[in-house]
Amino acid sequence: MSLRERLTDALYGAGWGTVKKLPEPVAVRLGRSVADLAWKRRGKGVQRLEGNLARVVPDASPERLAELSRAGMRSYLRYWMESFRLPAWSADRVRNGFDPKDVHFLTDGIASDQGVILALPHMGNWDLAGAWVTTALETPFTTVAERLKPETLYDRFVAYREGLGMEVLPHSGGSAFGTLARRLRDGGLVCLVAERDLSSSGVEVDFFGEATRMPAGPALLAQQTGALLLPVTLWYDESPVMQGRVHPPVEVPESGTRAEKTSVMTQALADAFASGIAEHPEDWHMLQRLWLADLDPAKGPGGTGEGT
Repeated sequence: MSLRERLTDALYGAGWGTVKKLPEPVAVRLGRSVADLAWKRRGKGVQRLEGNLARVVPDASPERLAELSRAGMRSYLRYWMESFRLPAWSADRVRNGFDPKDVHFLTDGIASDQGVILALPHMGNWDLAGAWVTTALETPFTTVAERLKPETLYDRFVAYREGLGMEVLPHSGGSAFGTLARRLRDGGLVCLVAERDLSSSGVEVDFFGEATRMPAGPALLAQQTGALLLPVTLWYDESPVMQGRVHPPVEVPESGTRAEKTSVMTQALADAFASGIAEHPEDWHMLQRLWLADLDPAKGPGGTGEGT
């Protein structure tokens, strides 16, 4: 393990070990201070966030983009501070910490025993939303986590999410899809963060007027198992309670090849994500490259681009 990896692991360990013990107002202030400091330093992540937000709000002035990126960093650090503290939250705190709209789409799907896939972008606090599902709805679910380096950090994330009632599968290795399909056929719930393709073989979609790729998994799972596919978007307001919306189901097209159906369904997911992100751009935590023009430097402005 490199020195950088050891340092990263130690910092996350300190977060989970120390931040959860802080009084909530202190944790909130700390998160905001760290966010403002990171924003002022304008590192690669902040610059990428601002570039992504420029696609979401194309008519924004430089001053407006700066305001949005600052708010975005505060939202991102709120996610982290809440996540560090989630293991210490009481069941009542979890139940009262999230107020999703149109949750009937989810509860009706769970009651039907046909299996449900929740697909989310990187908005708000998806871990809190997951803890709310396992606590308020008393429904366990299965999710997939990206392999992180060092391995000890990945193990921390798995242990943390399993402690919140989630079954966590590694993204790599090839067996995740089969396990997810089995869970769905058994009438289970699967939750996937699904607007960034980690395989470089996803489905090309139009997202805020430009091409990107999103994972095919949610659409393929819905076709293969008959499970309900529900987009979800999350956001914060000025209260301690996170807000969210369960969008109407993405239907499987009646005709077309599997690839054509997957393309149509993934575009419908992208459109649902875009509607939520456009309403709450500051709560979309995308500090990495996403659009194809950024992933392929030759297609970007001037043929250059920074690393992620």
